[in-house]
Amino acid sequence: MSLTDPIADMLTRIRNALQARHEEVLVPASRLKEEIARILQEEGYIQRYEVRQEGARRTMRIVLKYTEDRRPVISGLQRVSKPGRRIYSSRGTLPRVKGGLGFAIVSTSRGVMTGEDAWKSGVGGEVLCYIW
Repeated sequence: MSLTDPIADMLTRIRNALQARHEEVLVPASRLKEEIARILQEEGYIQRYEVRQEGARRTMRIVLKYTEDRRPVISGLQRVSKPGRRIYSSRGTLPRVKGGLGFAIVSTSRGVMTGEDAWKSGVGGEVLCYIW
């Protein structure tokens, strides 16, 4: 099975798992997806993630986070830049998500970071997705 957009696949798996109230979700691992998971963990949207090597395949186990009343901490995920249409932003045009309630994940020349961190670093890049 070949995926044309592995990041959209990861976001969809997380979205579906949250809707089904699963504790965790398994995603095929890649360095870019690991960076996205690292940011989600740093920002407090997931509990943790771990990468497992199973033969030649690497999978990432993401442990999801819910509020006290079992509502998902992540209320939305949206893929922005797609393989067919890449979306880039300069430092001055980095998007604000949901009026500052969410954040953008941006792939910059200095690595993958939140839109706010990219703005502070003075760099722009490819806007991968929005999380809120």
